[in-house]
Amino acid sequence: MLLLLPPPPAAPGPCGRRRFTTTISQGTTTLHGLFIKTDAADSIPSVLAYQSRQQPPPSAGPRRKERREPGASARARATRCCGVEAETQTSNASAKGSATEVQIGPMRLTQDPIQVLLIFAKEDSQSDGFWWACDRAGYRCNIARTPESALECFLDKHQEIIVIDHRNSRYFDAEDICRSIRATKPSEHTVILAVVPRTSADEEETSVLPLLNAGFDRQFKENSSITACYNELVQIEHGEVRSQFKLRACNAVFTALDHCQEAIEITSEDHVIQYVNPAFERMMGYHKGELIGKELTELPKSDKNCADLLDNINTFIKKGKEWQGVYYARTKTGDSIQQHVKITPVIGQGGKIRHFVSLKRLHCTNENNKQLYKSHRDEKYTGDNSQSESHSFKCKNRRKDSTDVKSITSQSSDAAPSLPTRRYSSMARIHSMTIEAPITKVINIINAAQENSPITVAEALDRVLEILRTTELYSPQLGTKDEDPHTSDLVGGLMTDGLRRLSGNEYVFSKNVNLSHSHLSMPNTINDVPPCIAQLLDNEESWDFNIFELEAITNKRPLVYLGLKIFARFGVSEFLNCSEGVLRAWLQMIEANYHSSNSYHNSTHAADVLHATAFFLRKERVKGSLDHLDEVAALIAATIHDVDHPGRTNSFLCNAGSELAVLYNDTAVLESHHTALAFQLTIKDSKCNIFKNIDRNRYRTLRQAIIDMVLATEMTKHFEHVNKFVNSINKPMASEETSSHSEGSDCECTANIKNFPDNQTLIKRMMIKCADVANPCRPLELCIEWAGRISEEYFAQTDEEKRQGLPVVMPVFDRNTCSIPKSQISFIDYFITDMFDAWDAFAHLPVLMQHLANNYKHWKTLDELKCKSVRLPSENNN
Repeated sequence: MLLLLPPPPAAPGPCGRRRFTTTISQGTTTLHGLFIKTDAADSIPSVLAYQSRQQPPPSAGPRRKERREPGASARARATRCCGVEAETQTSNASAKGSATEVQIGPMRLTQDPIQVLLIFAKEDSQSDGFWWACDRAGYRCNIARTPESALECFLDKHQEIIVIDHRNSRYFDAEDICRSIRATKPSEHTVILAVVPRTSADEEETSVLPLLNAGFDRQFKENSSITACYNELVQIEHGEVRSQFKLRACNAVFTALDHCQEAIEITSEDHVIQYVNPAFERMMGYHKGELIGKELTELPKSDKNCADLLDNINTFIKKGKEWQGVYYARTKTGDSIQQHVKITPVIGQGGKIRHFVSLKRLHCTNENNKQLYKSHRDEKYTGDNSQSESHSFKCKNRRKDSTDVKSITSQSSDAAPSLPTRRYSSMARIHSMTIEAPITKVINIINAAQENSPITVAEALDRVLEILRTTELYSPQLGTKDEDPHTSDLVGGLMTDGLRRLSGNEYVFSKNVNLSHSHLSMPNTINDVPPCIAQLLDNEESWDFNIFELEAITNKRPLVYLGLKIFARFGVSEFLNCSEGVLRAWLQMIEANYHSSNSYHNSTHAADVLHATAFFLRKERVKGSLDHLDEVAALIAATIHDVDHPGRTNSFLCNAGSELAVLYNDTAVLESHHTALAFQLTIKDSKCNIFKNIDRNRYRTLRQAIIDMVLATEMTKHFEHVNKFVNSINKPMASEETSSHSEGSDCECTANIKNFPDNQTLIKRMMIKCADVANPCRPLELCIEWAGRISEEYFAQTDEEKRQGLPVVMPVFDRNTCSIPKSQISFIDYFITDMFDAWDAFAHLPVLMQHLANNYKHWKTLDELKCKSVRLPSENNN
């Protein structure tokens, strides 16, 4: 019998800080949550990282751990965990927590030592009990003292078990912490335990439903006994954690199924389709969404099978026996194809059959299948278009439009099969071209790969060629069934140029463009601004900076003051070799050409985007990837990106046949206008020409960078920019980080980005795009204000479209019926989440992702309460 006794409490070290030891865990994830700030345990590090050591024997009695002096053989060293300094102390104990093997079916998995995160605001006997239990069990453990550090540690380490102190809400809200962690994708495999107060004998037992609803998996009654804590953790490991570990391994199995060339179908014991792989979709012509959830009896059957074949198959497999044979199936197009089918029953809980797995491949002894295969294989080599040979398979012949280019007159169909590898003259000419577009090279490679590929692979490549022929490779295809009207209207209004229905009602652009700034009073220098503004600007480097306070205190002219502060911080005047007076005059001139009458697209929005851009430029990876010229270009682009915006969308201008839409051929109308006008205003007057002292080459490079960034804010290419960023930046970067564990790996990554100017361009585009629509990632009160402002601008556009008889491009934005929460939810779901996930993976922006999750939860709550509008903070003030 093994008796586990609690260890003596660790004695406080210097500064009253207790020192412990365990091991740091590893892992990454993406933040979607908001925590309550706390000043608890100020004298204790926010995150304590431990290295495993032996527990002192029970007979040893209390002993104090002495700080080792520098130079001692076992030196205490500083380590960084989640960005927080924490002391660790190593011992001479042997390492614990070796990897274990877990069996799931025929798979043998290796499970690393369990990682545990303890979230306790104060150190007490309960937290001591858990970390000693972790040490006893050989787990890798971290303790977080504040919600913020807990969040960062979970992002960095991705622990399997999290223990949250739920006994006292004085320091943090345990349920809010749990919800925030649950909002992240990887947390689905994490077990979260709530430590609750012990109830007395006369108290009624409380319900666990609130804890379950908050995302907790279990509760633990307060008990500081190391044995009780140890037992709880070990039970969780051998129960939920091991089950979750096995479930994660299923991803590898499904990946194998998805890439298998044989068609695979999995049904329940009641013959309800639960899974089909891509090969099955290609063979049968269905999309998996049309099949999953349907019973096999609902699908059309071929009349070529024997009358009693299905009954025979069912009788066979329901006995738990495997059946295989030839079966005729009807495709979506109505054709009958002969398949070789193997159906295997899968025994589950209780010894009952729980699933049937069907493997299917074309049975080539069938005359139809032979012809189908022949038409796929021979079409590349023959010019025979005889209707008699392929008529019955015309609908199935998916490769007729993707074959190599042939010279019809060069070879006869009879000679072609004997020359399967011969290239004809037209194809030879294409391959001999010295100037070849990348897409041409890709298509030629695919065509060549098809020649010796199995039919299933050839069909898949046909589908690839069909996709490559589309012009909008990065534009998602919205479904037409049960489509969310808010998402549909936002896509239609922001990502198209309208219905192109021109009318006599033309939207007149503002003609009183301020080409001069002489009539405006000059603001003070950045070193001599009014104290109230200077005090407000002291916080401008914080993401929570309140731009609306600056708007109010500067009488709706925040861009000049914020611009002077940020441009000075980044040395813009020095880079451009212009005086502060010229820069000040330029900022004033640009701000004067923003329409203060717009509720959203005004100089406050420009200042907000400038602030976000400056914030992003200070992130280490962004800063390390860009040059000074890139930083200056980004700040200027943010400043001018919406200058002279009329408060109407591109779709509106195109439908109204405005002068600008005609000028720019209905393509990126506003974005083209913003850049063109900004440069026109700048070079028109030497008093505000910030470019007059830089050389021609640098000016051209800077100008092209500014234009490219402003044009990137146009929404029709939103998904192109995001997908290119993910594929060219995120994925290679993740691959490098996975393969390299050296200390300089991050520096090497940013250095590699600098070596490729195209990657720098993608980063700058992504940065200004995120800055432009960062409202959902701002603190809640700012997010609500921006939501009200953009909604009001869309309402005004809808009113004007109805008044002028123009197509209403966003019908849901009717001020009498619109639900602002629904519109915000749709905007976040469709445009924001994926983009900021990608940007966060590169720049590491936990604060933004916390706000995004919190704001999304707010809009969801309002939507559930059926609130159609929001009360703005400005309305509350009034």
